[in-house]
Formats: sequence, C-alpha cells, structure tokens
Amino acid sequence: MSENIEKYSGMGAIVGNEGVTFRLWAPNAEKVFVMGSFNDWKDDEFQLEHEGEGYWALFLENAGNGDEYKYVLVNGDQKLSRNDPYARKMTHSGGNSMVYQPEENQEDHQFQLPPFNELVIYEMHIGTFYKKEDSQNGVGDFYSAAEKLDYLQALGINVIELMPVMEFPGAKSWGYNPSYPFAIESDYGGPEGLAHFVKEAHLKGIAVLMDVVYNHFGPGDTDLWQFDGWQENDKGGIYFYNDYKSTTPWGDNRPDFGRKEVRNYIRDNAFMWLEAFQCDGLRFDATAYIRFVEGGDLKERSELEEGYRFLQQLNAEIREKYPQKILIAEDLKADSIVTADIAHNGLGFHSQWGLGFNHSIKRVLLEIEDEHRNLQEVVESLFFSFNNSAFQRVIFTESHDEVANGSSRLPEEIQPGEADGEYAKKKSTLGAITLFTSPGIPMIFQGQEFLTDSHFNVENPLDWNRYSELNGIARMYRDLIQLRNGRNEDCVGLTGSMTDTFHFSQESLVLAFQRVHFEHQDKPVLVILNFSNQLYQGYRIGLPHEGIWKVRFNSGWKGYDEDFSEVELLEVHAEPFEMEGFPFSMLVDLPQYGGIVLSR
Repeated sequence: MSENIEKYSGMGAIVGNEGVTFRLWAPNAEKVFVMGSFNDWKDDEFQLEHEGEGYWALFLENAGNGDEYKYVLVNGDQKLSRNDPYARKMTHSGGNSMVYQPEENQEDHQFQLPPFNELVIYEMHIGTFYKKEDSQNGVGDFYSAAEKLDYLQALGINVIELMPVMEFPGAKSWGYNPSYPFAIESDYGGPEGLAHFVKEAHLKGIAVLMDVVYNHFGPGDTDLWQFDGWQENDKGGIYFYNDYKSTTPWGDNRPDFGRKEVRNYIRDNAFMWLEAFQCDGLRFDATAYIRFVEGGDLKERSELEEGYRFLQQLNAEIREKYPQKILIAEDLKADSIVTADIAHNGLGFHSQWGLGFNHSIKRVLLEIEDEHRNLQEVVESLFFSFNNSAFQRVIFTESHDEVANGSSRLPEEIQPGEADGEYAKKKSTLGAITLFTSPGIPMIFQGQEFLTDSHFNVENPLDWNRYSELNGIARMYRDLIQLRNGRNEDCVGLTGSMTDTFHFSQESLVLAFQRVHFEHQDKPVLVILNFSNQLYQGYRIGLPHEGIWKVRFNSGWKGYDEDFSEVELLEVHAEPFEMEGFPFSMLVDLPQYGGIVLSR
C-alpha cells in the first residue's frame, strides 16, 4: 500500500495504472476494511480511511483487474462481510465482488438511434431468447443472442429492448429482482458479454435499450439490505426507506429517494448503461412505484414527491447530455404527465408503455362471434395519444407481462391448444397489421413473429423450430416491419403523426384510415382492416382524392400461409364515385381477418 498515490475518483473499485482505489458509502460504520484475493482474505489488514459524510476509501497498489474482494464493516458488536454495492462484476449473486476494468475505448462505430417515429422494438430476454445445446448454465447468454442479430436485422428490427440483466439470484429469472444493480448477470456472460452484444448490435444498425429496475432492489441475495448494520423498524437500512414508504409488491425494499447518496447511486447506475455500455436508452420498470407510495390508482394516491423529483432530475440530466437517447417509462397509469415536458412539471420521459392499446386490440381479437366484436375499441386505440404526440406511447399486443402471469401468447389465447390453427394465425396477424400501422412506437416480444405459443417462462427457451415451420408468418412480420421502420419511402406516411378515418362500419367490421407524415403529405398511406370472418370482394371505400393506389401489403397472400384467403390485388383506381361524403371511392377485395396497405 502506498500513501503517496492520490486516490482515484469514483465509487466501487476504480482501476488505474498504479493500482486500485476502493471507495464505499457506509455512514454508520466505525471501521471499514477491504479483503480479497490480493491479501489471502485477511479481514483486518487493509483499513479504509474515512473521507467524511460516511464515505471511506483506500488505494492499494497490489490489487488489480480480476481480483475478488469484499468489504468488512465494523459497527459496534457487528462485524459484517459485504459485497460492493458498486461491483461491476460478480462471481455470482451469492459470491464475491470482482475488480473489473472495461476495455479502453471500444471501437467507435458512431452509432445513432434512429428517429423515434421510425423505431420498431424487439423485447428480448437473454436467458431464453436463444439457448445453445452446449449451454453450461442452461440459459442463453449475450454471445448466443448475438448470433441471431443477422436474423433480427433481416426482420427489420432497429431496436432491441433487453429485459433486466443486473446480477440476480441463480441463473434463471425475468431480471426484475436485482441483487447488484451495477454487476452484469454472470450467467449471461457478465460485462464482457454485454459489451460484445451491444457492439455487434450497433454494427448491424440495431440500437439497444436497457430495462432498469429502480423501484425496488432485491429481495434476494443482496448485501444492500442493512448494509452497514443500521436499520429502523427491522427494515432495510441506509439504501432503503425504513418506514411505511418502504413497502412495495416485492417486499419492503423501495430505495430511499430522500437520501442524496441513494439518488446518486441510481443516477450513477443509469449513466453506466448509457456510457460504459453505450446503450441507446433506458426503459424504467414500474415508475408508478417511484412516484407514488402505493403505486396504484391515480384517484387514490399518495404522491412520493422525492421520487417524483428524482425522476425529473435524472431525466433532465440524461436529456441534456444525451439528447439522441430515448427514455421510456412503464408507468401503466395512462397519465400524460409521465411524458410531459419537465418545464411544465412533467416527468420528461420521451414515451411510455400504452397498455390501453393492447387491452383493446386483444378484446376485439379474442371475441369469438363477429356480432359481438366492437370495432369502436380499435378506433379509440388509434387516436389515443399523450400530449397530442403519437409517439409518446409504446404499443404492443404481446410483452413479457402480457404473455405470462396467467396469460398466454396471443395465438394460444385466440385458439387454445391450436396456436397454429387457422383463426389463431389470421387473428393474431391481424393484430400485428393493426400494431404496425397504428400511430405509436410498435414493439413485439421475442418469438411473436413466428407465433410462439407457450406462455413466457424462464424454464422454456424459444423453440426456433417454429420459425422453420411458420416462416411465412415471419415473412409477413418482416414485410410489415419493413413498411413501418422508415426504410420504404412509399410508406413514409406510417412514420407520421397525422391520422384520419375514412371508413368505419360496425356492421361489416371494416375500418379504413389514412396515415400521413407532415413533411411528406404527398405520400399518404391507406390502411384497410377487416375484423370479420367474411371475405369481401368489391368493397367500396370513400376517398377525398382520385388517383392510383399501389398495394404495398396484402395479408391475403398464400405465400404467408396456405390457410390465408387468396386475394390478389396489385393496384386500385380511385374513381369519381361519391361515397360517405367523399367525392371519390375505390373498390377493394379484403381477406377475412386481414388487411391491406396502399400508398398513392
């Protein structure tokens, strides 16, 4: 140990050319030591110096990258062995912290997130997305997932949203039980694996968003609990509330947003994903449990003002430093304040998960009898927005929550036991057509594009054999995504925020609407959806303009699936025939439970 070397700045184990500085926050400790593989785990040899305000630090020359370590905290009669809250790497969640020095200056590929109105998100769970047969831990990892990036690129995906990869207990979890927020799940390949995945994704033009969990920590395998021996009411100690505000659906483990040190801890974590791992944005889990004590009903709520202000401050800092990155909230309260401007006391998220779309579309598709199908729900979903901005909501028909917790994948719910049956295929893909043509940022859940049928379960990796069996359906998804992601100039209207309904018939269950981009108003896109069991031939739709409309997508193509209606349609002429108040109209053939997309 050298006393002449100035300690490096930062928290955790900070690696420099001369050695390692260890720094932690433990305001109630009387003494703090660090022990590890560099001193045969002697727990009283290297004592940290108190820097004030509860911070302790020590520089060690004989520690280096790859060393395992723990802290020893003395508080009265308590002698506590603790992992580093800032550990960037763990042997495993119940093991030791590891000194980790990321590679210097990863290859700079100058990646930029596409414009928000062109995003198509693919939600991915690393452990189940692609597990190779020789997997040592029984789960997929970053390296195996990276092998499928060519597939996602060809599908047209330009954003991957990773379910949480913070170190969690065991090898199999959804990820919403983070033990060590700064460490990357060891069974997934650790920080080296994540860096590899993000770099490979960027090289293929795919952005990576990180799902982060700041509404609670744990509850298992976390040394954050009563970290330095202090607690009140038998609760969590310095990192957590120790009164009624501690309670969440996941235990008494809500972070104490009233402590600046805890706010700094979470702030540092958010910037780690954006800077050290070059992620392109964050999706915040369950923000209602950060801004409300109960998290629940907007009408009966106790606002957690310090949590609310913290979200504002964090989002303001990220937006100022990284204006090109996206911030998404899973708030689930349909509250426009979540995506409102911070200057107007909003939380400042760019977008939020819109559950209303999912619930409405599912209700319409799951209805067995056409006569009971309510097309008005689809219309209301089309025109719902936050703060008059179409892209302030992320829309989906499947997500990790919607295909678990007692629910199954949409095709399975439509036709139980026959997820590859005729109606399951037609109705679920009608949901996809609606998704990719509606205003909003569309998202699909892994495997949705080849009709994965079983509910989401960490024990069951995706069955990639289904892709071979249902590659026509996957092609339909690819064609829809290629129309939606902004790469098809003829369909630029699908990236616009202007939407108008041209035709609505509850009797025939046909809906026609136009999408237009403000800067390309000469390139409107017309979407016609048939939510009925009828194959319509010569169905008339009123239009404000005459001209030729080219068919860019037609779900009535046998190439997608042999069960689909055979509807051949290449172009349609709008003729001077008045219809529903419009001076022009067109005749189209519409497949049952399907749709067509046209551009003029």
